[in-house]
Amino acid sequence: MSDEKIYRASTTAPVNIAVIKYWGKRDPALNLPTNSSLSVTLAQSDLRTHTTASCSSKFSAPDTLLLNSAPQEISSARPTACLTALRSLRAALEDADPKLPKLSTFPLQLVSVNNFPTAAGLASSAAGFAALVRSVADLYALPQTATELSLIARQGSGSACRSLLGGYVAWEKGSRADGKDSIARLVAPRSHWPEMRALILVVSADKKGISSTTGMQATVKTSALFQTRTNHVVPKEMAEIEQAIHAKDFESFGRITMRESNSFHATCLDTEPPIFYLNDVSRAAIRAVEELNTRAGTIVAAYTFDAGPNAVIYHLEENRDLVAGSFKFLLADKEGWNGERGRAIVAMEGVLCVDDKVAIMLKHGVSRVILTGIGEGPISVQEHLVDEQGNVIET
Repeated sequence: MSDEKIYRASTTAPVNIAVIKYWGKRDPALNLPTNSSLSVTLAQSDLRTHTTASCSSKFSAPDTLLLNSAPQEISSARPTACLTALRSLRAALEDADPKLPKLSTFPLQLVSVNNFPTAAGLASSAAGFAALVRSVADLYALPQTATELSLIARQGSGSACRSLLGGYVAWEKGSRADGKDSIARLVAPRSHWPEMRALILVVSADKKGISSTTGMQATVKTSALFQTRTNHVVPKEMAEIEQAIHAKDFESFGRITMRESNSFHATCLDTEPPIFYLNDVSRAAIRAVEELNTRAGTIVAAYTFDAGPNAVIYHLEENRDLVAGSFKFLLADKEGWNGERGRAIVAMEGVLCVDDKVAIMLKHGVSRVILTGIGEGPISVQEHLVDEQGNVIET
């Protein structure tokens, strides 16, 4: 009798925001970076991808992926590389134990939902591929560790390897041609420095004009600053920020984070033709953070920007009202303050004394805010997006 059971496993995976940016590939096919990077994993209560991986002999080939109710292309190189690697690991288990169901031979039905805008500079691909890899690994009952699975997630989206771990996570560039040493590494768990918070000013939820992959390929080819950043700037800042994290030294953490963001975007501007991920609203956010730090007499807030205009402003819980509260007073009418985190923040009048041009730019340019903090890695959940008959559950 044929096995027509619907097998399911579901996972939520986090967004991570890098403080040392990954930019450039030494091997595009294997998604190997030219420099190491380091990120903060954000809380899944605020930003996550929820994925159900299901398979059955009843499903029709080929594999399918539904993201936020929209069918997605899954036959391209990156998803295929991830699924091929995961199937190979499952097939090895089935060869070793003939009693196991032959899940590696069944078509996959993948269903994902994000609770944040896709492709908007919020590391949606990182959370997406981390959730995909972790959910299929759980479906296949694979014994590999999160670090071992990061080798697979990296082939889907480079930064996805960092979303397989919680807390403060490094992605080693490695030196091997086969990429086996280009893995995610835990720098410190969430519990080491749980007071880290992030305020995200969403400037645009639109897709980027220039994708990260296209942008970094152009930078590698044309930027004179690229080699200096890769060979000298990033290695030094990786060592320094790891020391700051271990010492829980926010002033050093913040200074390095902002300097590194500026270095990354300077390299983008040095590309031919220049790449403009920041806009006038982004620059207004930078001015506001500088003003906060000046008035505080120390670094209490640190901005960073990925390949997009959205500002991520790191701060500690002890300075929550000073930092997030100052923005709450200025941006009180924006969506995002009504959640549990937002209601707890006291709007601080008279702290953020920016000029009218900066204030107007932020008021008109920021569409919403997201309040979050440091979080854990992927979590296996019993809330499935596919029912026992293999039907997609509407969310």
